[in-house]
Amino acid sequence: MVEAKVYIGSTPIKKEELIERRSPFNEKVVSLAPKCDASDAKKALEVAKKAFEKHKFTPLAQRIAWLRDVAAKLAEQKEEFALMITKEVGKPIAFSRVEVDRAIETITLTADYAAYLNGETINTDATPSGRRTMSFYKRVPVGVVVAITPFNFPLNLSAHKLAPALVAGNAVVYKPTPEAPATGYMLAKLFIESEHAVPDMLSVVYGDAEVGSALVSSEIPRKISFTGSVPVGKIIMKNAGIKKVSLELGGNAATFIDKNADIKAAAARCAVGAFVNSGQVCISLQRIYVHEEIYEAFGKALVEDTKKLKVGDPYEPDTFMGPLITEEAALRAERWVKSAIEAGARPLLEPKREGRYFHPAILADVTDEMEIVCEEVFAPIVSLVKVSGYDEAIKKMNDSPYGLQFSIFTKDIELIKRFVDEAEAGGVVVNDIPTLRFDIQPYGGVKYSGIGREGPKFALEDFTEIKSVVIV
Repeated sequence: MVEAKVYIGSTPIKKEELIERRSPFNEKVVSLAPKCDASDAKKALEVAKKAFEKHKFTPLAQRIAWLRDVAAKLAEQKEEFALMITKEVGKPIAFSRVEVDRAIETITLTADYAAYLNGETINTDATPSGRRTMSFYKRVPVGVVVAITPFNFPLNLSAHKLAPALVAGNAVVYKPTPEAPATGYMLAKLFIESEHAVPDMLSVVYGDAEVGSALVSSEIPRKISFTGSVPVGKIIMKNAGIKKVSLELGGNAATFIDKNADIKAAAARCAVGAFVNSGQVCISLQRIYVHEEIYEAFGKALVEDTKKLKVGDPYEPDTFMGPLITEEAALRAERWVKSAIEAGARPLLEPKREGRYFHPAILADVTDEMEIVCEEVFAPIVSLVKVSGYDEAIKKMNDSPYGLQFSIFTKDIELIKRFVDEAEAGGVVVNDIPTLRFDIQPYGGVKYSGIGREGPKFALEDFTEIKSVVIV
């Protein structure tokens, strides 16, 4: 069993009171985390502030070597990390291994892009009021960064914050999700114990609202990077004050299946998009708008593909869906499905809950007023809505407070071009599910889905400031 430790800078701190983390699969204690409070957060911030002042001119070559060393060590310990993810959050082991691979790629890509984070020259004599000077801008670290991460991808989403923030020259105070403290600790330990580590530039604290509030409301950090729920995102925006904030929040991902789409191929991909990670993905496919001419055929195909997905023991390599993170999450999913059926939705698969397990739910004849299509469900539930065509579909897709990722299945190139321009989302996917994400891409949403973009190149820009220079 892993006992996570607090790091105040590079110094591990032993705390007497520990909190047990129990597996969502079998309720066994799988890790221990120190109980932190606001004073721990404040100590970490103070150390980060001093470390940044002392080490802000550390050569980029050392910071790049730091990331490459962490990526190499992570590759060596791939199975240990994958097992810990499965233990703490119940993710099927096959997908936990994929997450480790993605985290390695994220860190490596960030190291690659770091060498090319630069500014450009500016022609100050380009206007009549200007004159000839030597002018340019450069990118500099923001200072102290607070990174707060979620449970659904506890390793890779942490890598998306820690790697770019540190290689850009910032000091970071990292608060991993309470649901996966050991996963976060193990990653932070690789950074802190690396032979290329910059001393005290990474601190780790644990906890929930009290610790998070102390980190966010402090005047020390110049940047807050948070992935989580919309309600918490609103609290952060209210309390952060004048500092840079990036938020990756909820989604209500949708797709449109056009009448000329390959029904079999679209259904197979939609089954994956709706139910991977038990629907606990910000871009989990939640709404499927289907052309009325293929509505019934598509529904039948989706049911057949969904029946092939194995729900069960997350340690078995062929398991596709494990438990939800809490029993309350499963109960909430059950309530939402029951409410939709009572309002007229038609279940294409019999709703089934077993403790924390909620089996895939496909609901047909869902209407716009039902909560199940209005809010993020974060569970293995997908709704089918019959539409007359693209115009009706795009209107319904955009009629949402969220805008993370949308997709379309069609062979009509003109429709594709319209969709790219008309979809109100941070990302669009053509002829695949909105759940498709490559870590090299910019990732983030509009509306309530968030502010800012992740992805190595784009996060590096977000973790820096522009400094303008004029030499006369």
